[in-house]
Amino acid sequence: MRQNMLFNKSRYSRIVILTGAGVSAGSGLRTYRGPNGVWEEYEVAKFGHAEALANRPEETWRLFGGRRELILAAKPNAAHLALAEWEAALAPHQEFLLVTQNVDGLHQCAGSKNVVEIHGNVMFTRCSNASCDLELYRDEQSHLNKVPICPKCGSVLRPNVVLFGEEIPVLPSWTVKRALRDCDLFIAVGTSGLVTPAANYVRGAEYAGARTILVNLEPMAQPNPAFKEQYLGPADEVLPELLAKL
Repeated sequence: MRQNMLFNKSRYSRIVILTGAGVSAGSGLRTYRGPNGVWEEYEVAKFGHAEALANRPEETWRLFGGRRELILAAKPNAAHLALAEWEAALAPHQEFLLVTQNVDGLHQCAGSKNVVEIHGNVMFTRCSNASCDLELYRDEQSHLNKVPICPKCGSVLRPNVVLFGEEIPVLPSWTVKRALRDCDLFIAVGTSGLVTPAANYVRGAEYAGARTILVNLEPMAQPNPAFKEQYLGPADEVLPELLAKL
C-alpha cells in the first residue's frame, strides 16, 4: 500500500463513495469475479440476465435466492462500520453519498444513512409485471424449489435487483449523477471497475475536479487514469486506516 499522508476531512464538502463486492468480502460474502468468485460456480451473465428471468426464472432464483441465506448470516465488517462512523462524524455542511453496487444491505446494517443501491437489494422481492401494484417487500425466502407467483396478478415474482440487460432505475441514476457533478472527493472501494455505469463514475468525479482514490485488493486489470491514487489490500483493513487519515 502506498504511504498515506495526513489530510483534514473537513476540507471536502461533497463526498461520494462507491463500493463493490470487495467491501463485503470481509463479511464472508463471495465476490462475483476473482478467485472463488460467484462467476466460477454460476453462469451469472446468462442466468442473471433479464431474458433468463423471462424464460427460466427458476435459474434466476437459484442464482440470487441462493445468496439470501448467506447474507442473513453475514455481519458488517470493519469497512462497512468505518464508512458509517465516518459519515456520522461529518460536519453539517458536508454532503455525503454512499453509492453501492452491492445488493446485500450490509451498509445500512452498519448504520450508513445516505445510501443509493444502484443494483437493488436482493433481500427484497417485487412483481416482474411493471403494471402490477404489488408493493416491494422484504423476503428472506430463497425460493429454490419453486418460483414464487404474484398474489395480485399471477406473474412471476423476482428479486429486486438490476439484471443484465436492464437499466438502472431513473431515481438512483439521477441521484448519483447529481452528486458527482460537484464532487470534490471520490473513493471507490472493492470494485473491479469493469461494470458500467459505475466504471464511468470516477471519470465524472475527475471532471468535477475531485480527488479520486481506488481501494482494492489488487490493481485494476485495465488501469483507469481517472484514479489518481491507489491503495491495495483487503477493504476491511485498508479502508478504516485511510478514512482515519482523511
